[in-house]
Amino acid sequence: MRKISFLLVALLLLGTTTLRADEGMWLLPLIEKLNMKDMKKAGLKLSAEDIYSINKSSLKDAIVIFGRGCTGEIVSDQGLVLTNHHCGYGTIQQHSTVEHDYLKDGFWAKTKELEIPSPGLTVTFLERIEDVTAKFNDVLTPSMSESDRVKAIADLSKKLSEEVTKGKFIRGQVTPMYGGNQFYLFVYKTYTDVRLVGTPPESIGKFGADTDNWMWPRHTGDFSVFRVYADKDGNPADYSANNVPLKPKKHLNVSLKGVNKGDYTMIMGHPGRTNRYMTSWEINEVLSITNPNRIKIRGIRQDIWIKDMQANDTIRIQYASKYASSSNYWKNSIGMSRGLKRLKVHDKKEAQEAAFTSWVNQSPERVATYGNALALIKEAVEGRNEYNSAIQYIGESIRGIEAIGAASRYAAGLLKAIEAKEDLSKIKESTNDFYKDYNEALDKKVAVAMFTLYKKDVPAKFLPTLYADIESKYNNNIEAYVNDLYASSIFANKKAFGAFLANPTADAVKNDPIYKAAQSISTVARELSENITPFNEKFGKGQRLYIAGLLEMDKDKPHYPDANFTMRLTYGNVLDYIPADAVHYDYFTTLDGVMEKEDPSNWEFVVPAKLKELYNAKDFGRYAMKNGKMPVAFLSTNDITGGNSGSPIMNAKGELIGLAFDGNWEAMSGDIAFEPQLQRTINVDIRYVLFIMDKFAGAKHLVDEMNIVE
Repeated sequence: MRKISFLLVALLLLGTTTLRADEGMWLLPLIEKLNMKDMKKAGLKLSAEDIYSINKSSLKDAIVIFGRGCTGEIVSDQGLVLTNHHCGYGTIQQHSTVEHDYLKDGFWAKTKELEIPSPGLTVTFLERIEDVTAKFNDVLTPSMSESDRVKAIADLSKKLSEEVTKGKFIRGQVTPMYGGNQFYLFVYKTYTDVRLVGTPPESIGKFGADTDNWMWPRHTGDFSVFRVYADKDGNPADYSANNVPLKPKKHLNVSLKGVNKGDYTMIMGHPGRTNRYMTSWEINEVLSITNPNRIKIRGIRQDIWIKDMQANDTIRIQYASKYASSSNYWKNSIGMSRGLKRLKVHDKKEAQEAAFTSWVNQSPERVATYGNALALIKEAVEGRNEYNSAIQYIGESIRGIEAIGAASRYAAGLLKAIEAKEDLSKIKESTNDFYKDYNEALDKKVAVAMFTLYKKDVPAKFLPTLYADIESKYNNNIEAYVNDLYASSIFANKKAFGAFLANPTADAVKNDPIYKAAQSISTVARELSENITPFNEKFGKGQRLYIAGLLEMDKDKPHYPDANFTMRLTYGNVLDYIPADAVHYDYFTTLDGVMEKEDPSNWEFVVPAKLKELYNAKDFGRYAMKNGKMPVAFLSTNDITGGNSGSPIMNAKGELIGLAFDGNWEAMSGDIAFEPQLQRTINVDIRYVLFIMDKFAGAKHLVDEMNIVE
């Protein structure tokens, strides 16, 4: 290693944004300047123009936003999309019934005519990225108050976005980077006719479930298959039987060459959120408030849900997606807290802050510009603690009661439509979707638990007025209060809401007990928001200055902004790791491990009979490894987070070798501090994906649709 300063050594050790090649979520227009030399040295066979171009088709044209929070990739010239099973899970659940249980049994369309339209599901392509920082610098001044600055940013963002937005399907979005020190305009094209093509059963796509989530070794076939449809001219269009499969600008070639330790890997996708510039005070907030609250509240709700889900197939299907979404970040929070403590991230952040303060104090100009940054952050975080906790409790607990949520969502629209004598059919359609996946008896159980928990854990000064009614009218009997709420509310179930729609009146909405409870909760939420706003403004200023200072302090090194669900690239290698003393984890798993984990008495580890038949016959076709074993998953050093789910992991030629779907337990603090020795991406091997399609599901026609590289 070449000689570098003590300060830079400290920063390298502290997990800042200037580390080795496998750390970093890089903006595509900047890779030529910041990364290409290192990427080529690591083994990349492509140019920057092959990856991102606005003048010709490039890899970015094959990468999509799938739905509202995942990534997918186009893998054929007929608009075929691969993403994770857990990304398609909500749609699969939407189409499932007790009679046609696609969650349990899987689904494969044998022809395009049998592919299932999925209203509400979208696939979004990135058209281009433009650095518009200079335009913001023209209107922002150091003397601005934070509220004026926020307004100026919002006004200019709106103007720039509207200038590139065209109709319903093409939109612009300005996204701040580096704590609001830079700004980029993203232009997107969205397709709204997306159809379910295939999904393995949960016993493959969700194998291991909560027990294996975030864990290695992993044996989950976490993939699902969709198709994008367009009008006859290739333009986005709402569903129509006349729509045709999209002819994309670019689709990925699929490699069956497999992976070896040390191979170059590259992931492109839409990482959701990281906090790599987080300070020690924010670490305290995460460890003492945010994560404990989430773990406790979601744990209680999930225990109530799972009991009824396991007892009733209808409820199991109704709540499958809700449970999966909740439990994912519940376990993430457990692992993150464990990692933050075990890896002493707080101490590392304190050392980084000390190094920053020392650097600032070396220059009067720096003191004038950055001297107050850390003090602002400290004051803001410590001042907002009790408000933050109460806001989280409202959102996670009592606002998480489904009937309360329904009243909050629909009441305003109902009142407006009734007063204007407008048609209520759109609201009816929306509520039909809600009640399809809702069980009143289960929601009442959750309501009793959440109202009880909120009163127990939140200071009395933050209690909504509904608790005064519980005390005065129900002698603090929360169960009796909940029973009365649901017995007389139009929002309690589909039948009651249907009766209301037969004779809708504004008084029925305004006097509804669940609506009144929702209003009581909203009043407290608004008050909390008003109280916390000054602290958040102070925090925003402090963070912006702190990040600007860090960038200046290490200005000769490349930096990447925190993830914010914009397209990024991360590069690294296939690699094993050592999670603890005397423990070594290899870089791949095989179907042998699925059979070793099988437990017919545990729904998380049931193995389908057909899969066992194929395994026993060693009928793996062309998808087996050279040693005859069937690969399932592999590890890489790429830097990902939530939102990257479904992202393609590609080899040096940009060929698809797998789908990223998880991180590893030992590095759950990685969203805050990257851990180069421990942090790994877990990927499902594309050979396992194709094996399941071809040999297990009999969907070889889908494999034949792809460009396969042997």
